[in-house]
Amino acid sequence: MLSASASSKGASRWIVEQHPACDWQLVSADYCRLETLKNLKKVGRDAGVVFTRVVRPVVKWEPDTWVSEYPLLFPKAKDRPVIMAALAAKADYLLTLDRQDFQGLLGNQVYGVSIRTPGDFLMEMRERGLL
Repeated sequence: MLSASASSKGASRWIVEQHPACDWQLVSADYCRLETLKNLKKVGRDAGVVFTRVVRPVVKWEPDTWVSEYPLLFPKAKDRPVIMAALAAKADYLLTLDRQDFQGLLGNQVYGVSIRTPGDFLMEMRERGLL
């Protein structure tokens, strides 16, 4: 969401703008919304306006809680709510540009949720003939 708010030319914004035509539902955690709001000033002067008018209205906001009989082993405590929200929402994909904290998970799955960068997600959709 931060990237989609900051740049009109990236894969993140394309996903936000084209999600209705692709029949995708955009879901994120309340935690991610708060983190985005906290960091908008760092990514550009107009990012706050774009987030408020373009990004936030099309995202379905979910609580970042997940209950399971299986453990979630993820070393970064600050990013656990991101994965838990994706699992709680029964998302097919978790899209992130946080290569540092998600490096071991990019290209893989956590309990059935595929973790990709926005660009990798779009390439995968194209390869599968869905774009």
